[in-house]
Amino acid sequence: MDKFTIVIPVYNEAKNLKILIPKIYNQFKKKKFELLIVDDDSKDDTKKILNKFKKKNFRHIIRKADRDLSKSCLLGFQKAKYENIIVMDGDLQHKPSDIKKILHIFFKKKPDFVVGSRELLRKKKHNLNFLRLFASRLLILKVNLLLGKKTSDPMSGFFMFKKKVFLKSRKGLIQRGYKILLDLLYNKNQKIHVIDVNIDFDSRMEGKSKMNLKILLHLIYMIIRKFMIIRF
Repeated sequence: MDKFTIVIPVYNEAKNLKILIPKIYNQFKKKKFELLIVDDDSKDDTKKILNKFKKKNFRHIIRKADRDLSKSCLLGFQKAKYENIIVMDGDLQHKPSDIKKILHIFFKKKPDFVVGSRELLRKKKHNLNFLRLFASRLLILKVNLLLGKKTSDPMSGFFMFKKKVFLKSRKGLIQRGYKILLDLLYNKNQKIHVIDVNIDFDSRMEGKSKMNLKILLHLIYMIIRKFMIIRF
């Protein structure tokens, strides 16, 4: 049986999680999986919401170190029960129904990664504001130019991969920031097979986007650093 762990890094997503978690369980009533939430010590009611879920295949971890999405993901990867790992956001912008599309391709074609792609360079309609769409397109073009194209959406936060890929590459990871997929995909002398699956990216229902100028600058730094590591 194809088993998998869903890792969701969160910070202040209480209102979204109380909707998202039941939706995930409704999608997979007959699947063998676990849901692992890594909470970056939220200041809202996230802990209260998470404590309400008592299912055997549900776990949550409170990470009280410096708040960082990549570090939360990496902790989730280490603690994941199963070899096959799905990563998604906790803000309802990633649809639980799209998990099935990712699973189908992953277990049928057996790549190293399946990426839920928003097709930001091709589609005309996106649920992103102008500035975020512009920044995302600029970063994707920069990745393609400097690092080489491995996926149409290296900025995606919705993907599936094998835990062994992380274990083999973690010494070369930057291990911080807000785009863990980019960190995993680009490592020196690493050959990986990536397949894209188109997804519909929804608008955020509650809370605020984590994207800001500081994160954008860190992403640019991350891309340049990856280029230096890979090329030299």
